[in-house]
Amino acid sequence: MSGPGKRGGSGRARAPTRAWQRMLSGRRLDLLDPSPVDIEIEDIALGLSRVARWNGQTLGKHPFSVAQHCVIVERLASIFRPHLDRRWRLAALLHDAPEYVIGDMISPFKAALGIDYRDFEHRLQCAIHIRFGLPAELPQWVQKLIKRADRASAFIEATRLAGFSDAEAARFFGRPRGLSGADVERLLALEPMSAEEARFVFLRRFEKLR
Repeated sequence: MSGPGKRGGSGRARAPTRAWQRMLSGRRLDLLDPSPVDIEIEDIALGLSRVARWNGQTLGKHPFSVAQHCVIVERLASIFRPHLDRRWRLAALLHDAPEYVIGDMISPFKAALGIDYRDFEHRLQCAIHIRFGLPAELPQWVQKLIKRADRASAFIEATRLAGFSDAEAARFFGRPRGLSGADVERLLALEPMSAEEARFVFLRRFEKLR
């Protein structure tokens, strides 16, 4: 029979550590075991519109948000792969969706944190995919396409907004191929939007792809 000493001397068991976050939609998302039913696109759009890429170290009146980045990556994926099925374009739009909960960390810091962080990010991404009718694990070719579009966006953001030289950005992200100058100018002018505008644009793209 256990005595009071094994309960810290207070006679009461410790309350479990809270591992969930309340969203403005009213959902409570379990951060350790995220469920698709607790994921809402409005929460994702709001969160991503307020998360700054490059830790906020970008030019412009407003931070360059993850929401705006996601819209660009989806457009790039469709340029690299014309006639891309709508569901894979949706996957591209949602490729950084876990950051509505965990924020945007630069790649070197993610690597330093190690596998536990990446495992959590992956579990949340799978739950997001299921919530919006995508397979938990995307086909490998889709993953590669999204990664290509993500790196292309990173190169352009780095050189236009984050102070990288062209050579430096090419070394870290690779120089984008398959883009014309007109593509870059039309789609990637990269004027950072306000959080409200970025949220609206993200939601509008989501609705068109659903």
